[in-house]
Amino acid sequence: MVERLDATFHALADPTRRGMLASLALGEKSIGELAQPYAMSFAGASKHVQVLERAGLIARRKAGRTQICTLQPEPLAEANRWLQQWAQFWNVRLDNLEALLRDLPKGAVE
Repeated sequence: MVERLDATFHALADPTRRGMLASLALGEKSIGELAQPYAMSFAGASKHVQVLERAGLIARRKAGRTQICTLQPEPLAEANRWLQQWAQFWNVRLDNLEALLRDLPKGAVE
């Protein structure tokens, strides 16, 4: 899971790839359609698609001469589960801090 998580976060580190994933959340797209908002070449878009595919975030299939990409959400769910443990960690600590601050005498913190 750690290697897949690393690949997921690596893929998500790039704003272009995040945009491509957002576009794919609306439905299947060709690589050319994914490239269009970024005014990049097919080759440039294809490199981004390869990173997303290696991370398992998309699947690619051929329809004639066109390569169609489809979102594969499971790696995002895994990343979300990993992040949620840290959200819980910080929520507990912030709740403890709130309780400590609430128990301080009035005027002790200014």
